[in-house]
Amino acid sequence: MKKEIFQKIVIPEGIKAEIDGNTLIIKGPEGENKKTFNINKLVFEKEDKTIVIGSKKATKTEKRMINTISAHINNMIRGVQKKFEYKLKICFSHFPFSVEIKGNEATIKNFLGEKIPRKLKISGEVDINKDIITIKSVDKELAGQIAANFEQATKIRAKDKRVFQDGCHIISKDGVEI
Repeated sequence: MKKEIFQKIVIPEGIKAEIDGNTLIIKGPEGENKKTFNINKLVFEKEDKTIVIGSKKATKTEKRMINTISAHINNMIRGVQKKFEYKLKICFSHFPFSVEIKGNEATIKNFLGEKIPRKLKISGEVDINKDIITIKSVDKELAGQIAANFEQATKIRAKDKRVFQDGCHIISKDGVEI
């Protein structure tokens, strides 16, 4: 059954939002966040200090899209107010390894005694303090992806996971301890 469903998202003070077609640009004190949404039959517009998303004849699919897009917009607003922060711990018991950051590339040296360093690309603020890697970004998806890339780069294959527990492991996602 088709229903009229509209969601209004209030834009807080100090934050500017612009809609250009399907692209939403949000600017705040921490930076700028830009995202393009796939809006087929939805109304997507800005009225004064609110963003309106909805449809006059929404089906279940449109309702899901409205809820997903509003969640993304809320995350974008939270990100430009206060950056998302992920923390990873460097753990080793067999071979001490190090993580170095140069520009937009991270290098993991001596992981499990390997001679060839492992490299991964990063595009955000990454700090290393002894054995804690801190990732900060206004984009929640980007921060989470960089943290996942660190975990994947130090994934151990062809060895017993109960014995070899070395690697970079996520210990905090946006202030929530894991």
